Amino acid sequence: METRAGAPGAFAHFDLSRVPSPCFVVDEAAVRRNLAVLKDVRDRSGAKVLLALKAFSMWSLGDVVGEYLDGVCASGLWEALLGREKYRGEVATYCAGYKAEDMAEILRLSDHVIFNSPAQHRRFLPQIEAARAAGDVFDVGLRINPEHSEGEVPKYDPCQPGSRLGFPVSQLRAEDLDGVDGLHFHSLCEQDFEPLRRTWQSLEAKLEPYFNTLKWLNFGGGHHITRADYQRDDLVDFIKRVRASTGLDIFLEPGEATALDAGILVGEILDTFENGVPIGITDISATCHMPDVIEAPYRPAMLGEAEDGVPVRLGGPSCLAGDIIGDYRFATPPQVGDRIAFLDQAHYSMVKTNSFNGVPLPAIALWNSENDSLRIVKRFSYEDFRDRLS
Repeated sequence: METRAGAPGAFAHFDLSRVPSPCFVVDEAAVRRNLAVLKDVRDRSGAKVLLALKAFSMWSLGDVVGEYLDGVCASGLWEALLGREKYRGEVATYCAGYKAEDMAEILRLSDHVIFNSPAQHRRFLPQIEAARAAGDVFDVGLRINPEHSEGEVPKYDPCQPGSRLGFPVSQLRAEDLDGVDGLHFHSLCEQDFEPLRRTWQSLEAKLEPYFNTLKWLNFGGGHHITRADYQRDDLVDFIKRVRASTGLDIFLEPGEATALDAGILVGEILDTFENGVPIGITDISATCHMPDVIEAPYRPAMLGEAEDGVPVRLGGPSCLAGDIIGDYRFATPPQVGDRIAFLDQAHYSMVKTNSFNGVPLPAIALWNSENDSLRIVKRFSYEDFRDRLS
């Protein structure tokens, strides 16, 4: 899988020694620039734009997000709680499988509750009716599977054959939409406009009979709207046309786009030696701190990598043999204590960190490249590791 990371931007001038190691450093100014782009698309198209917390849930910037977007989308109870507590605007919640004991609170917290199948919706009708009788106000949505695949990598493709995500559109019947206010679909992963247009072309005729019974359509996430080469004018015109032809509100749920190229992961060289190739051990672990490096897999861009020079295989401190970040070139052989950083790590990496092997979690810092203010917003301790266990 190819990373879509751009240039280092202001991080090219950031002093890596200013933060503890390892540490995520997020540039508030860069996040604001991304949010401004999303707001411009929202304002010109008339769509509503929600931040996908699954990709970027740095709630220290919750008020900042609220200045630009319409709210957040959550993937279950805990994200819905976070969205309601730390962010402004709407909370739209979708989960492939809700637990019965969570349903009442999800209905209370959410403006939209989106179910993965008609059967799941029917199963929770008593809770839905009870919640509305108690005064809770929310829409009900149904996630459909377009059965139109645009994904580059199957494990990240919501529309892969046999997908568990969404009800197959070929099976959709009018009775499945009784009590349903909107339809949600998600078919993209780090993609530009054309895959969305093609997905809609595959869906429009199938959904047209139901437009007069619905209130909204949610086009999900995976939209790389803030990437420099994204066709934003085409997206705006497309949304306008869909709104006009369907009479429905349109929602977008970008996650990565909010924090694209807005954060780095800073680390330190702990040891070097030779084993057929030069080896560098770092306090950044692929499996603990950047799991998509292994899962995708992909090679994250390193800040200041030399075009030519000494090749070094960088890997983490864990006992997992595959805890390898990748092979990188250094102008001179790295020394113990040298700082390094990987680009575009604000989204997904932060939310996926774990403490396998007792590897410490990275600290989290908020930097503003416009005024150079820096604040360490979170440090993790042994107690954080211990208290997750028993």
